[in-house]
Amino acid sequence: MIQLHFDPGTAAMIPHIVLEELGVPYERVSVSRATNEHKQPAYLRLNPNGLIPVLVDGELVLYETAAIVLHLVDTHPQAGLAPALGTPQRAHCYKWLAWLTNTLQATLLAYFYPERWVDEGNAAGAAQVKAHAEQRIAGLLAQLDGELARHGQAWFGGADYSVLDPYVFTLCRWTRNFRQSRPAREYQHLGPYLQRMLARPAVQRVLANERLSPPFV
Repeated sequence: MIQLHFDPGTAAMIPHIVLEELGVPYERVSVSRATNEHKQPAYLRLNPNGLIPVLVDGELVLYETAAIVLHLVDTHPQAGLAPALGTPQRAHCYKWLAWLTNTLQATLLAYFYPERWVDEGNAAGAAQVKAHAEQRIAGLLAQLDGELARHGQAWFGGADYSVLDPYVFTLCRWTRNFRQSRPAREYQHLGPYLQRMLARPAVQRVLANERLSPPFV
């Protein structure tokens, strides 16, 4: 059986939603960041980077969220969570997955953990990193909003729900407590989109499974 190693509210929510959308049997394995379980030898044998999530599928042990969701899409093609191979639509799906993980998620991590990018004890430097990251995130959220406006369809990739949607939803959710700049829910097109995501039964099950409390976005 597939195992998803997760901690509530983290990037693990992305494959968690995908698994619920697929409706396949899987097991959730809690990895507590609060107790540094993700830095312990047992977990580091799964992911030497000490990051969450990890997916175990038989003998396959996989980390990196984008790789995990692409594996799930490829092994469950009947679910139609990605465009057909070799099409321009599939290429754009790859583009947005790479952008979400390498651009938006990376910038969000700089915002939440600015101390990682400065010398220890450099509070002023960390504050500057955080401020610059927040400014950049505002532009990236505007880019997401603009893409939804461009095609005018219900889901991020267009008319069809896809693997992109759990990614966009989860990363936008991370902005829910922004105060200096707008959270994703306050953008013209992202706001209604996030409400459509919240209405999906798979998303509701994930929020319940992870025991998360409002505000959800």
